[in-house]
Amino acid sequence: MSYRIVVDSCCELQEQYKKDDRFRIVPLCLEVGDYKVMDDEHFDQKEFLRQVAACPQCPKSACPSPEKYMEAYGGDVDEVYVVTLSSHLSGSYNSAVAGRDMYLERCGGRRIHVVDSESASCGETQLAMRIMRYREAGLSFEETVKKIEIFKRRMRTYFVLDNLETLRKNGRLTGVKALVASALNIKPVMVGTFGQIEQKGQAIGTNKALARMADCLAADVPDARERTLMITHCNCPERAGYMRELMEKRASYRDVVIMDTAGVSSMYANDGGVIVTL
Repeated sequence: MSYRIVVDSCCELQEQYKKDDRFRIVPLCLEVGDYKVMDDEHFDQKEFLRQVAACPQCPKSACPSPEKYMEAYGGDVDEVYVVTLSSHLSGSYNSAVAGRDMYLERCGGRRIHVVDSESASCGETQLAMRIMRYREAGLSFEETVKKIEIFKRRMRTYFVLDNLETLRKNGRLTGVKALVASALNIKPVMVGTFGQIEQKGQAIGTNKALARMADCLAADVPDARERTLMITHCNCPERAGYMRELMEKRASYRDVVIMDTAGVSSMYANDGGVIVTL
C-alpha cells in the first residue's frame, strides 16, 4: 500500500526528505509587524531574525487553511499520515483535521490519520521519521497508527532558549510558575509535556544550561540506545555540536541528526535556541 507523510513547516526535514515523494510540507505564514513571509523553501532565516530583532511587536504565525491540507492529501496514494505542530501552539492541527474531513467527504477512498505532535520542530521530525520506519518495515495502517501514538507519549522534547519573549508574549508559558531574570544570565531548561511547557531546571549561562538539559534527558529516557537523537538549533551550530557531545557522553543512540530551524521554529526558539528530542 502506498503512503504519504504530510507535515506542517514547523517540522524540520533533512534535505533528502524535502525532495522525497513520500513527504509533503504545508507551510505556515509568519508575520513580524508589516513583514510577512511564507515558511517554505524561500525562507531566509537571517533576514527573519533581523526583522524580529528590529521590530517591537511580537512575531506571529498563521496556520495553513484546511484547503491547503486537503490539497496535500490528494494524489495517487492509499494512506496519508499527518504530523502537525502542537495544538497548544497553533491551529495547524485543527486545520489538518478539518482538511481531512473535507477530503473524505468530497473524495473518500483513502485512510488519513492526523497526529497532534504535542511538540514542535524536531519533535515533529521524530514522529514523521518513525511513521516512515514503520511503513517501510511493512506495518499496516492500523499498526502504524497505534505505534505512533504510543511513541508520541514516550517522546521527550527539551529546549534551552536565549530569549523566551515570543513564547511569553504569545501566552505559551502559562504552565511556568516562575521565570528567572535574564539580566542574571540564568537560563531555564524547559520541557514540553503533552503539549504544555514546564520548567525542569536552570543554570547560570547557556553551556551549563545545556549540560543540565543533557542530564534531564538522560534521566528521562532510559532506552536511548533504541532512539534517534535529534537536535535543532536557531543560528547556533556550535551549540548544537556541543549539545551532541554532552549527550554522547551520557548514552549511545541509534542515530544522531542535527538540523537548523526553519521559520516557525526560528520564531519560537529565537536566535541561539537549542531544541532536543529523544
